[in-house]
Amino acid sequence: MTAMVREEERVDALHRKGYQIIQNPSRFCFGMDAVLLSDWAVVHKGDQVVDLGTGTGIIPILLEAKSPPARFYGLEIQEEMADMARRSVELNQLEPAIEILHGDLCETERFFPAHSVDVVTCNPPYMKAPAGLKNRDASVTASRHEICCTFADVARAASRLLRSKGRFYLVHRPARLVQIFEELRREKLEPKRLRLVHPFRDREPSMVLVEAVREAGEELRTAPPLIIYERPGQYTREIYEIYGYPYPGEETE
Repeated sequence: MTAMVREEERVDALHRKGYQIIQNPSRFCFGMDAVLLSDWAVVHKGDQVVDLGTGTGIIPILLEAKSPPARFYGLEIQEEMADMARRSVELNQLEPAIEILHGDLCETERFFPAHSVDVVTCNPPYMKAPAGLKNRDASVTASRHEICCTFADVARAASRLLRSKGRFYLVHRPARLVQIFEELRREKLEPKRLRLVHPFRDREPSMVLVEAVREAGEELRTAPPLIIYERPGQYTREIYEIYGYPYPGEETE
């Protein structure tokens, strides 16, 4: 079945299983943070997985491409974005594995029983509502700023969804790491792993990947840093592998 692609939209290749995604260039399009989060998250066979604030549905689609059979849900408050995500699921014929839900992450009880989910993922808005220059487009503003939800709302939703020992994966800004840990622990989500993402080896990190486990003991492990660029304009080998691209000079004919 071919999903309808609207005149203002485009279809982008994801380089995983031949999957594609519908995006509107005038709205919020996914970035590297979503791709890195999909690589960071671990999904086991038969898991029930919920992506909070799924946007275009990029994270469930990439997770489905790399994971054993599981059931994926994307929850999105913006109706236009949820519709676009549904059509991307249809485009890739992934309806049996992925379901897109239109709703507020502060009202997860409308869709899921409490503590019924194995994995939650989220690429939340990074900036607090008063901070920074807000984009004129409402969907972009909501994706980048804490307009529709705060990180406290995200942590509360994840905790309500997850079973005991369920896993929460997120990507955020290192500058907010102290607050992130405070909110996670307030909701019984114990930080267990983190990985800092640096644009270059000699630069400060620009992103942080976190895994937290509900009702787990205290023990935080730090993965080796992830470096994005070897030099200006040249990704590292690991970034090429995460995206599914061949490393330059090693392309197969």
